[in-house]
Amino acid sequence: MTDDLDDLKAALHAAPPAPDASKKEADLALAMKNFDDLQGSRDGARPTSDAPKFGALGKGVLEMLNALNTRGGLAATTALVAVGFAVLVVMPNVDRVEMPGVTMTPTPTVDDTLIEREEAIAPSAPKPLGKVAQPPARTRSDSTTELRAQTGQATPSVVAEPLMEADGSPFADSDGYIKYDDMPGILPVPRDARGEEYANEVPSPLKITTEDPVSTFSIDVDTASYAVVRRDLKSGYLPNPNAVRIEEMVNYFPYTYPAPEGPHPFAPTVTTMQTPWNSGTQLVQIGIQGEMITDRPPLNLVFLIDTSGSMSDPDKLPLLKQSLRLMLSELRPEDEVAIVAYAGSAGEVLEPTKAADRDTILGALDRLDAGGSTAGAQGIELAYQIADRMAADGEVGRVLLATDGDFNVGIHDPDALKDFIADKRDTGTYLSILGFGRGNLDDATMQALAQNGNGQAAYIDTLGEARKVLVDQLSGVLYPLADDVKIQIEFNPTQIAEYRLIGYETRTLAREDFNNDKVDAGEIGAGHQVTAIYEVTPVGSDAVLTDALRYAPSPDADGSDEIGFLKLRYKRPGEDVSTLIETPIMSDADKAGSEQQFAAAIAGFGQLLREDKYLGDWTYSDAIALANGSKGDDPYGYRAEAVTLMRLAESLSN
Repeated sequence: MTDDLDDLKAALHAAPPAPDASKKEADLALAMKNFDDLQGSRDGARPTSDAPKFGALGKGVLEMLNALNTRGGLAATTALVAVGFAVLVVMPNVDRVEMPGVTMTPTPTVDDTLIEREEAIAPSAPKPLGKVAQPPARTRSDSTTELRAQTGQATPSVVAEPLMEADGSPFADSDGYIKYDDMPGILPVPRDARGEEYANEVPSPLKITTEDPVSTFSIDVDTASYAVVRRDLKSGYLPNPNAVRIEEMVNYFPYTYPAPEGPHPFAPTVTTMQTPWNSGTQLVQIGIQGEMITDRPPLNLVFLIDTSGSMSDPDKLPLLKQSLRLMLSELRPEDEVAIVAYAGSAGEVLEPTKAADRDTILGALDRLDAGGSTAGAQGIELAYQIADRMAADGEVGRVLLATDGDFNVGIHDPDALKDFIADKRDTGTYLSILGFGRGNLDDATMQALAQNGNGQAAYIDTLGEARKVLVDQLSGVLYPLADDVKIQIEFNPTQIAEYRLIGYETRTLAREDFNNDKVDAGEIGAGHQVTAIYEVTPVGSDAVLTDALRYAPSPDADGSDEIGFLKLRYKRPGEDVSTLIETPIMSDADKAGSEQQFAAAIAGFGQLLREDKYLGDWTYSDAIALANGSKGDDPYGYRAEAVTLMRLAESLSN
């Protein structure tokens, strides 16, 4: 061992030997010979997979191409060449094709080998401690299909059904968007309609009769809120609570109130019933029926149509055109129609034209297209100018504004716009609003303008709703019976301890406004109905929520059977002085029938949607049972549809 080490050290320090040229040449020649033996002759083709492997098929194709030199022949053989090329490309990979009954073992690559080694040395996964809970299965909801079956509506081919949880509630992501099946052109629907603004207030508070016995409010014949609620529930999500105005939901349905008799254009009816959600309270319902007319005067209508870019959606301008087509069929030949469009700048699309000239009116409608910014106020000014030209003694003038509620250009001050419309109202031309579409709906502005214009605000979400508003209720929408209709009730503190008005939060008035004829209020049109509901707590009931004041004087029993006193004021169109109607509300007032019970079910439904605090443990199931048991005569299916909406809301709220 020591000798070898010494020899190695000596070699390291020795001088290198001189190079041997002959030895180097011999070694190089041997290396080249070995390379040639392994690779084959240098004159032959290199064996590589890159070289084309033509067999009989390749030779046949080449011979065919050489033989055919016409365009037709070349075109005919092009497909064969493509097929042959595909075969040549695929053939090298044929060993990777899985054959039935044959197990193929692919050659492991470096990555496969590394993976196998990692799996071999990786620690085994721990066993689960128990059964892992699986997410609930999601199924397509058939609630909308059921609704359409009950209402006779066809299932639209462009609307996607939301994915539903197993319990029937919609599956939503963390942002509140409902998940839909993959369908081209379908976007997720937001749980709340972002960008929409609603006119509403907090629910009416409970009042103590000894402290505040008088309740005053303006009537409301609008129905827009119910249509918005229906739209949202059909889309698979609960409505924004601010969109729920209970009086508009209740007033959406027709009731069999007695027709007026005597000098007044409407008659009030008062009934009482036990409150469905509180056995210790009662509901006092006031129903008003406007008189029907058969011989109305001619109508002068100005359609003010929003054609801005925001109106391009199918449920906006296209639906608007279809809706006005339905309305035209109900006009009389002597009625006149004009059309004003606004989008960037206002323009007269159709000069005043007799309704008998239907083709001219429809042609003007068909030419409307959506595009541009919105100059709503400028359009309103032009519409009223045309209405002034059309005005004639004994005729009814109305501007009908159809929009998604977007007003971007013109009179920017909302108060100035309201004042302008109110001034035009005093000249006899009223303004009604038709809202269309979702996502951009400015309900607050439309409500304010309609109230100042002595008109009605409606929301058109379907062609069926257009028929209800513009065909079945055309006279009520366009022909006024009474203006500035106000209701005031004084409750008897010896009979009623507490009370609250259900709905009408945006229509409340000060007590002194009732006798002030300068204060504006709602109107009633021909055949219109109005329903107002109070929940009252009798003196001595266990349901009283407030304690008596220690030092407050106790009301002396007056021996009266009156629980309250009802007063109404109204003006005939064109008059400045109001007329008063008075009637006592007796403790033995007419007991409620199925009509009042159904109205109570709708009032409870609206409170559930708003999550009001006075319902106790009353649920959607209770509302469904009450509505089902009191549907009564339902020729148009409105009440059956309401029950279906309740079921949808119940599923969505779970």
